Amino acid sequence: MLGLKSAGKGLIGVDITSATVKLLELSRQGNRYQIDSYAVRPLKEGAVVERRIRDMDEVVLAIKRAVEQAQPRSKRAVVAVPASAAITKTLSFPANLADDEIEQRIALESEKHFPFPLNDVAFDFQHLGVNPRNPDQQDLLLVACRSLDVDQLTSALSQAGLEPAAVDVETFSLERAFGELRHQLPPTYDNEECVAVVDIGATMTAFHVIQNGRIVYSRDAVFGGRQLTDEIMNRFDLSNDEAGLAKKRGGLPDTYDSEVLGPFRETLIQQIARSLQLYYTAGKRREVQRILLGGGTAAIVGLREGLAEHTGLEVIMANPFTHMSVNPRVDIQALAGDAPAMLTACGLAMRKRS
Repeated sequence: MLGLKSAGKGLIGVDITSATVKLLELSRQGNRYQIDSYAVRPLKEGAVVERRIRDMDEVVLAIKRAVEQAQPRSKRAVVAVPASAAITKTLSFPANLADDEIEQRIALESEKHFPFPLNDVAFDFQHLGVNPRNPDQQDLLLVACRSLDVDQLTSALSQAGLEPAAVDVETFSLERAFGELRHQLPPTYDNEECVAVVDIGATMTAFHVIQNGRIVYSRDAVFGGRQLTDEIMNRFDLSNDEAGLAKKRGGLPDTYDSEVLGPFRETLIQQIARSLQLYYTAGKRREVQRILLGGGTAAIVGLREGLAEHTGLEVIMANPFTHMSVNPRVDIQALAGDAPAMLTACGLAMRKRS
């Protein structure tokens, strides 16, 4: 969390992407989570570019519509900055320093840690425990980003009537969500195995390799579902909204599968396979055992099967909700369809209460 703390029950994860706003409310029921409410609302093209808000009014309106649809019980919300906007590093300090003293030390040494002035920085840290080589030292994970990024996200929440409880980092959110994705893996799975999580968004495809519950490799490719929507628009002379609906519901001419969907699917498979190959060429690393496929474009016909055939790996549609209970007021069928795209929102809603 970057400079925000709040108390209370219940958290809403709000994932603001270039194409949609996703809202998910989770509560803890014993040792399991319950899905209390959720919603997915579209955004106009250009409102969010490269995970940064360009049209605040449009984003606020989309969040309001998501809140109206979901009717969450809580108002406390968590959002995330992209990993590209965050600085993370491990630091060591004397074990006897209290948190306020550590914060003062980081501020005094800000030029060592941040590439921009301290006044422009929002930062926080997490205790990692005693330094394994020196018991007189404690290790910390320092996380920082520009204050402007935090202010923009929290302003969007506040204007939509929500209470900003925390600002997270997308990669931390995914690691948290992987704790639930593990329920989809075989009983023989152990933490030492490497699992690739692929999140196919509207404009970006994020490729992560997770081992021991932590992301050990990440790569973003500038390719996503919007390319398919654009091709449908151009080929069949449809508006953006019409193309988006046709992509989900069908009803396109017979040539769609062979001339549009097939080439797109093959290009997407090649993009994911290239990310896998770059993972191996980045150094001597453990072999990836299987792929979890997520994102709004993950469910296109034939993608899972084609990727499995191309890579020779088991490919599983990511669903972080398989081990969760569902509030009766939630549309289970709609939730199942949206589940692969809810990884970030899920990880945000799972964040520990401050």
